[in-house]
Formats: sequence, C-alpha cells, structure tokens
Amino acid sequence: MHDLTSTQGIVALAAAVVAVVALLLAIVIGFKLRRMRSSQSAVLGDGRRDLVEHAEEIQTAFTQMRDWVEESIEHFERRMGEVEARVDGCIAYSALVRYDAYNELSGHQSSSVALLDSRKTGVVLSSIVHRDQARLYVKQLRDGEASLELSPEEQEAVDQALAAPPAARA
Repeated sequence: MHDLTSTQGIVALAAAVVAVVALLLAIVIGFKLRRMRSSQSAVLGDGRRDLVEHAEEIQTAFTQMRDWVEESIEHFERRMGEVEARVDGCIAYSALVRYDAYNELSGHQSSSVALLDSRKTGVVLSSIVHRDQARLYVKQLRDGEASLELSPEEQEAVDQALAAPPAARA
C-alpha cells in the first residue's frame, strides 16, 4: 500500500483536488452556458440564426429607419417652409376706424379698415357714407407704404393696425 505522505500519494491527492476543482468549474460553466443560451434564444428566436446574422439584420433595419426619419424630417421642413410662406401672406394686422366723413352728426357711419400681412402689405378699405350716397375706396400698401396718399382716418387705421401685435397664429 502506498502512503498518502509519499511523493506518489501527494501527487495523487493533488490530482484528485485538481479534478474536483475542474469538475466544479465545468458545472458552473455549464450553468452559465445554459443561461446564456436561453438569453440568446430570447433574442434570436428559434435559434436558427446566429448572433452575427441577427446583428446585421438589426443594423440594416436601424439604417433603414434612420433614412426614413431623415427623409420625413426633410419632408416636414419643406412643408413647414411652404406653410410659413402661406401664413406670412395672411392677414396679420388689422384695424377699424369709424368717423363722420362730412362732419355731420350721422353716428360715425363712415369707416376705414386696414388689412395687412406680416410684411405690412395689404389694403385700406374706406367706406364714405353720406345721406344719399355711399362710396368705397381701396388703397394698396406695400411694406407699410401706400401707393396713394392716405386720408388722416386711413392713416389712423394703418397706424392702429401696426401698433397692435400680429394676429395670433394657431
């Protein structure tokens, strides 16, 4: 019989310890591998694809989605530019001045209306009412300047319109 204190016994004992450690390490690695495979099957599905194929598919889908988002942003920016150009052409400033044109006590039947866009371009409409007739006058403005001389009431309507903040845009 061999004694465990001999060289051969010590070597055999050390080999047994290494074998037990290797066995325990193999068991731990086996459990970790099983856990990793279940996680991988949750990501990859049926397991017919490998991780590299899956990563390539995700990268391709991500690239396609990024391209779609960039195209959508460009489309929306273009449309917003068109909408802003159209909104700038809408009435942004307006005012109404009522007055007695012929210094009669007729209850302020005459009126001037200023209608201007954001570039201060538009028209001034004046309705001059007399007992037996009414007249309508239209004068154009470009960049806040009238093509024809404005009456004091028409100028007052333009001044009031431009003094107020632009109409709220929804």
